Amino acid sequence: MRAADEALIVIDVQNDFCPGGALAVAGGDEIVEPISALMTEFQAVILTQDWHPEGHSSFASSHEGLEPFSVTSMPYGPQVLWPDHCVQGSQGAAFHPGLLTDTAQMIVRKGFNPAVDSYSAFFENDQTTPTGLEGYLRTRGITKLTMVGLALDFCVNFSAVDGAKLGFAVSVKKNLCRAIDMDGSLEAALENMKRAGVQLNG
Repeated sequence: MRAADEALIVIDVQNDFCPGGALAVAGGDEIVEPISALMTEFQAVILTQDWHPEGHSSFASSHEGLEPFSVTSMPYGPQVLWPDHCVQGSQGAAFHPGLLTDTAQMIVRKGFNPAVDSYSAFFENDQTTPTGLEGYLRTRGITKLTMVGLALDFCVNFSAVDGAKLGFAVSVKKNLCRAIDMDGSLEAALENMKRAGVQLNG
């Protein structure tokens, strides 16, 4: 069992991000079983869950004439527009049935603000509105974070970089992540994490 000051953060292992889902990440289901095995090794396990209301501003369907995976400008900066996904209460928003969710002590739901998307486990995409995860980790005395999940080049990347900026020692197990890799996003994310001091393993 890992030390009490270490936490595993499992990012968005949800049906819509796995094959057959609305925003499927290739091979997303391949990592579910090994992540569940890893969850049993940690005293502290946190899950994140994309949790959008219908008509969320990050959905391409909310912007007439714009297609999924195009980029638009939001008050907080550029925003990729996605297919409708992880709508609150839907089967697509549910965790993958193979994920060992009973071992988690906390679920951080993100993206529920209809006007702002949220990739990071720590902040919404305006980079100022906190999710509350930092406070939870600090009050539990956790200083080291291991991150796994979906997708490596978006939500894992943003979560890892924010965690490092907040002073946590962050490592990402690449073999327990899968990426969207859109227009070079994977290579850019890996460089971004390295610059932030995130340790990349696997």
